[in-house]
Amino acid sequence: MKLLTKISAMTFALASISSAQATNIEFTSKLSAGDTLVLFNNTDRKNHFKFLDKDTQKQLSKALTSANFKAEYGKSVELLAPVDSDYERIVLVGLGKENELTHAKIAKLGGNIHAQLKEQNASQIVLAFEHVSGQVNNSELAAQFAHGASLRDHSFDVYKKQQDKTTLSYRIDVADSKASKQLYQQLANVQQGVFLARDLTSETGSEMTPVDFALAAKSLEQYGVKVTILEPKQLKELGMGALEGVGRGSDEGARLVVAHYQGNDDTPIALVGKGITFDSGGYSIKTGDSIARMKSDMAGAAAVLGTVKAMALNKANLNVVAVMGMAANMVSETAIAPGDVLRTAEGLSVEVLNTDAEGRLVLSDAMWYARTYFKPEIMVDVATLTGSKIRAVGNRYSAIFSEDEQLIQELTLAGKQVNEPVWRLPLGYKDMLKSDIADIANVGSSGPGATTAASFLQHFAGDTRWVHLDIAGNALASKPSGEIPTGGTGYGVRLLSEWLLSNN
Repeated sequence: MKLLTKISAMTFALASISSAQATNIEFTSKLSAGDTLVLFNNTDRKNHFKFLDKDTQKQLSKALTSANFKAEYGKSVELLAPVDSDYERIVLVGLGKENELTHAKIAKLGGNIHAQLKEQNASQIVLAFEHVSGQVNNSELAAQFAHGASLRDHSFDVYKKQQDKTTLSYRIDVADSKASKQLYQQLANVQQGVFLARDLTSETGSEMTPVDFALAAKSLEQYGVKVTILEPKQLKELGMGALEGVGRGSDEGARLVVAHYQGNDDTPIALVGKGITFDSGGYSIKTGDSIARMKSDMAGAAAVLGTVKAMALNKANLNVVAVMGMAANMVSETAIAPGDVLRTAEGLSVEVLNTDAEGRLVLSDAMWYARTYFKPEIMVDVATLTGSKIRAVGNRYSAIFSEDEQLIQELTLAGKQVNEPVWRLPLGYKDMLKSDIADIANVGSSGPGATTAASFLQHFAGDTRWVHLDIAGNALASKPSGEIPTGGTGYGVRLLSEWLLSNN
């Protein structure tokens, strides 16, 4: 393996740590001086700015009247501060109706306001947050606002000559600074997992191979995570012919990466991730511009690895294992061809009618491994699996599949809490996966593609409580919005972290 490849993986593991400090957050019990003062107001509450001096109050009142400002959610007004003020500018931000202000809305607002302030070259920002209230208490809202700002600040610019070195410092005046700090620390640990997932997803396919990904996973050992890596020879010995087969077209071959955080002795929860580090489509080769985005086809693996990092940093009282099937789906004389038959570790044979439906193949063996070696209570797989999912629900939702109503409800609620919403799609159409020469085919003869793919995976769930998340279209953002910057999104880390910390 090239030395450059080794350096690349460790560089991004370290970058994900340092990026968490790009925005400085401090919670205080009083206002301080700075270049920018940010004020907040609801549509259904009177202004509470009596702490400002009279000249500032008059100037603010005049600006609000001129702008016809009604404090709708996300709207803002900016004005220059009076000459003798402690600030250079004042920004008033609308929160909408008090009883509609949620975790998700304040985090999204934090991201958007951060981007606005950064564009205005603000650096020392003071937030008058003490009187902000909503569906949750002031401390939770303050922590979530800071969380959104920090998430938006992250960027992947290692290949740019001019990298973003700016740092914004926030001093947030809150009702209870100690409580806000404690709540934010848990979120900051989740951020570290998000940043790791984003960096892994944004990296190029040539520099983030299955071996590179495995090295990045090894960096979690410093947090008490046990990392195991299986190579092609070991995969063959275990009968994992589907995963090994997909990796056969590349020089390095496939890897199975296992990252186990054991915070207690309970039956583990398994998170299984699809890790196609680059997807050419194989002999069923992709065409068009979309192929340039196929470096992100390992976003499911990145999400489950980032989630394990978040749990380890939070020292969560949980037993969580991430099992990631890693391969590059390439074209070569050793690559699988359409019409080939692979034998899975489950014992089922699969006719490969389309080599571009490879994600379900690597997941099938990864799911078997998770069930066989960890006997989990619950298994959740995460994958950028199908274009059909994008056509069904777009890129603002991920698609969720399960017959377990409780898990559907829990994960749907968790998604709403963190702006990673899920939309349920049906399982079924298993009869479309019939093959003339094997137990099943890897694509359906007809039927909805996202559903037939999910139903293929259901063959490998056994009796374990199981959920499939199809995050195709959610892994890369072409433009920033809310707490999401351009590039890798880390989608799934916050969703899974919220679910794990709230329900298990």
